[in-house]
Amino acid sequence: MKYEILNPGAFPALEVTLSRGEKLVSESGAMSWMTDGMEVATSTRGGFLSGMKRKLLAGESFFQNEFSTQAPQATVGLVPGQPGTIIPIEMDGDLYMERGAYLASAPEVTIDSKFSGLKGLFAEGLFILKAGGSGTMFFSGYGEVQELQVDGEYIVDNGFAVAWDATLEYSITRVKGVRAFLFGDQLLMKFRGNGRLWVQSRSPYPLASFFYPFRPQKNNN
Repeated sequence: MKYEILNPGAFPALEVTLSRGEKLVSESGAMSWMTDGMEVATSTRGGFLSGMKRKLLAGESFFQNEFSTQAPQATVGLVPGQPGTIIPIEMDGDLYMERGAYLASAPEVTIDSKFSGLKGLFAEGLFILKAGGSGTMFFSGYGEVQELQVDGEYIVDNGFAVAWDATLEYSITRVKGVRAFLFGDQLLMKFRGNGRLWVQSRSPYPLASFFYPFRPQKNNN
């Protein structure tokens, strides 16, 4: 499998070239284009219950696409649902991701939901994504994404953590002070341990708050 990240920056795309016998798995709505000879099969990957867990608990697609080819080579283009950065990673251990971060992977990589405890009720959600297995995986972040090496403790504002190694533990805390007292929106994720942490330069929550007043509303008249 060969890949190239096109238009790196605000609106990137992932172009993957498969040889005969190779396969690629992606979110069901990620495919943007493909060349002649690329074949697509849609399934729940792991069965009905696995699909329901991804959809209802982790906010991912119920179905996933599996690309393959019997031609010498074929190419598929994939795009994430948010503008920002596509990160390739070679899996060598478990990795946790925020909801919606997963884009595509080799079929040997498993994607499941993980209960984050009641602390998740106040942050990314009760369930997060857990990736395991081996092979190449691609995930995306909103804006620029920076990889940090945590050795001890690191604090990130809620909504900016995209992915982190399973070797890191995290907890939720609040900022103490006037701003938090008045507005109550300053939640922090405190990571502890040793491992990698990917942080995005934009958070979807302020964007959602900006558009909220402009949402369509039902007219009672």
